[in-house]
Amino acid sequence: MSEFVLEMRDVSKAFPGVKALDHVQLRLRPGKVHALMGENGAGKSTLMKCMFGIYKMDEGQILIDGQPVQIKDPMDALSKGIAMVHQELQPIPARTVGENIFLGRYPMKKALGFIPIVDHKKMYADTAELLKKVRMNFDPKQKVGDLSVSQMQSVEIAKAVSANCRVLILDEPTSSLTANEVEALFRIVEDLKAEGVAIVYISHKMDEILRIGDEVTIMRDGQYIGTWPASEMTTDDIITKMVGRELTNLYPEKHNVPGEVVFKVEDFTSINPKSFRHVNFELRKGEILGVGGLVGAQRTELMEGLFGIRSHTTGKVTYKGKELKINRPKDGIDQGVAMLTEDRRGSGIMGVLSVADNISIASLDKYLDFGISINNKKVEQLVQDNVHKMNIKTPSSKTQIKSLSGGNQQKVLVGRWLANNPDVLILDEPTRGIDVGAKYEIYCIIEELAREGKSIIMISSEMGELIGMSDRIMVMCDGRVTGFIDGKDATQENIMALATQFE
Repeated sequence: MSEFVLEMRDVSKAFPGVKALDHVQLRLRPGKVHALMGENGAGKSTLMKCMFGIYKMDEGQILIDGQPVQIKDPMDALSKGIAMVHQELQPIPARTVGENIFLGRYPMKKALGFIPIVDHKKMYADTAELLKKVRMNFDPKQKVGDLSVSQMQSVEIAKAVSANCRVLILDEPTSSLTANEVEALFRIVEDLKAEGVAIVYISHKMDEILRIGDEVTIMRDGQYIGTWPASEMTTDDIITKMVGRELTNLYPEKHNVPGEVVFKVEDFTSINPKSFRHVNFELRKGEILGVGGLVGAQRTELMEGLFGIRSHTTGKVTYKGKELKINRPKDGIDQGVAMLTEDRRGSGIMGVLSVADNISIASLDKYLDFGISINNKKVEQLVQDNVHKMNIKTPSSKTQIKSLSGGNQQKVLVGRWLANNPDVLILDEPTRGIDVGAKYEIYCIIEELAREGKSIIMISSEMGELIGMSDRIMVMCDGRVTGFIDGKDATQENIMALATQFE
C-alpha cells in the first residue's frame, strides 16, 4: 500500500505557444495540507485541472494508492474521490443550496413504483447534515443567489465533502473572505484533515501557508522546483524559490513627489442611505492616496460613485477647479478619470476576446479614420507599446485573455486605462489574487505613473500594501471617512483604530 493517496509523475501539458507544465511531480499524503505555490503562470491551476480531469495530460501518470489511473473528466474525478473548489465560483444562483450541492447526482426515488424522480426530502436532509459538517447553519432550501461569496464557498466545500472525497483541491479559497470567515475555513480544513482527507491548498498568502500547511511544493514557469516540510520554510525561502531570485524589498523605492491639489471631492453622498455619505477629500498631482477600511466600509461603492457606476444625491467633484459631471462611466472616461475594478473576471476582462481587444476597447474612438473605420495598424501599435511597457507575458496579442495568468490579466487592464491617458486613476484591490512577483511589477507600474504626474487612488485590504505604497491613507468606516494618516506615520494599529471608529 502506498504512503501517498495520490501521485502525479512527470506531468506535461502544452497549449499553443506555451508549455504550461514540464514534467511536474506532486505527491499527496492522507490527512495533510499540501500547499502548492508559485507565481501566476507557474502552472498550478493547470496541474490541478489535469488532476481533476478538466485538461488531458500530454505526458505523465496519475496514481491513486499506488495504482495508475485514467481520469476522463470531472465526474470521473469525483467518482475516484477527487473534489475541487475553484477560485472562480460558478454556482447556479436561481437554485437552492441543496440543488447546487447535489447537481448532476440527485438522490432518486420511484413514484408510482416505477417512475424515477428526485427525492427532495432526502436531498435536503443530506444537505442539512453536510452544512452542519462544514459548520454552516443556513437553510438548505435557500437560493444560492441570496448568499454571500463566503457562504457560496462553503456550499462548494459541502459539495466536495458530499462526494466523500479523499483529495480536496482548494484554489485561492480565502481571496474574498473576511478574517472571521478565514478562521471558519481553517476549522473546516482541520476537521477534514482529521478524517484523513489530503488537501491541496493554493494561495499567495504566506501567513496562511505557514500556519496550516504541512508540506510545500513550489513551481516556477511550469516546472517542478521541489517539495519541503512547511515547518522548515520561511516567507523569504518561499519567495526566493518561487521567483528564482531574492526580493530584498516587497515595495519599490518611491520617487514620486506629490504636487498641488488637482482633484477635490466635497460632501459626496450616495442615493443609498446605507452607503457612503458626506465624503470629503483632496488628491494631489503625482500622489498615491491609499484607501483603507474593513469589509463593508463602502470604499468600493464610493469609488464607483465617483466613476459614475452608482448614483449620488449630493456632492461636488472638481478637477483643477473645474466641476466634473459624472453620471455614467463614459462621462468619467471622457473627463480623465479611470477605474480598475476589484472583480477582475466579473467586471474587468472580456475573457473570450484577445489581449489586443481588451487593451484597446476603451480607446477605439481615438483610432478611427474619418470617424468611421478603425485604423488597425495604430491599434496594434498601441497594444504592442502596452505589452512592452507593462511586461505582459502573452504568446501574442491575439491570444484570448482568459488563458493568461491573473497578474498578466491585471496588467492588461491597467494598460487599457492608460491608453486613455487619464489624469486620475482609481485602482480597486489592484493586486488581489496575484503572486508576490507580479505584485512587485504592479507596484512599480503604480509608482512610475505617480512619478509621471498621474493621481492615484488605491483601495487595498492589505495593510502592508497600504503602508508600503501610499503617500497618504484615507480610512473609512461604515460609509464615512474617519481620518487621514501620512504614509510615513502609518501603522497597522492607527489604521485599524480609524477603521473601527463606528458612530
